[in-house]
Amino acid sequence: MTLVRTVGPGPRSNAFARDLFGDLPRRYDRLEELLSFGQNRRWRTAMVDAVTASSLPLRDVLDVATGTAGVAMDLAARTSARVTGLDLTEPMLRVGQERVAARGYEGRVRLVCGRAEQLPFPDSTFDALTFTYLLRYVADPAATLRELARVVRPGGVVASLEFHVPSAPLWLPLWRLYTRALLPLGGLVGGGRAWADVGRFLGPSIEEHYRQLRLEAHVRAWQGAGLVDVHTRVMSLGGGLVMWGRVAGG
Repeated sequence: MTLVRTVGPGPRSNAFARDLFGDLPRRYDRLEELLSFGQNRRWRTAMVDAVTASSLPLRDVLDVATGTAGVAMDLAARTSARVTGLDLTEPMLRVGQERVAARGYEGRVRLVCGRAEQLPFPDSTFDALTFTYLLRYVADPAATLRELARVVRPGGVVASLEFHVPSAPLWLPLWRLYTRALLPLGGLVGGGRAWADVGRFLGPSIEEHYRQLRLEAHVRAWQGAGLVDVHTRVMSLGGGLVMWGRVAGG
């Protein structure tokens, strides 16, 4: 499999994401599950469920911020579609290539290095699109959502997974304790300095994102991008958020 590279240097937000995740790929999937107490897989399954429930035939699906291709392979396993996985970070994609080959999906999953804010695809290319943990790393979430919706056919499903902030009085202090103290320590023990850096970054980053763009504002941004029937599902006591909707016109 050849890695398709379509991305240039990009803005500062892209460079930050590349630097943050460039050293993580080898243990990324195992540590992602461990540090989320196994909830990441539940969230991913719920997101893919929204795609598989689509009434449109699924021939071509795009997974944005695919990382090491975990969601792309989930989509290939649960549909008959050709799946394209796009990510900004080449080291992640190279590990993803190895995983795709090991799972026997080379004929069904291709990986592309590119930016979510400037997708290298024509309008209405895909029957569905997924993206994970993306909007905190782009300068303009609303414009990025419009770009994502642009490449999906009318009636096609767009589904996403993001971290969320618990709102209950009991769970929010515990979540802050975990993200501020236990997550960096667990990252350091399990994955070294690079994972400790990510652990220190995540909690404050998630809270700041929702201070600027609350859940209701997320829904409005999806609607402003031309998506209808937008649904939200807050999971795991508020720690995860799955959203899905349809591109208008179908």
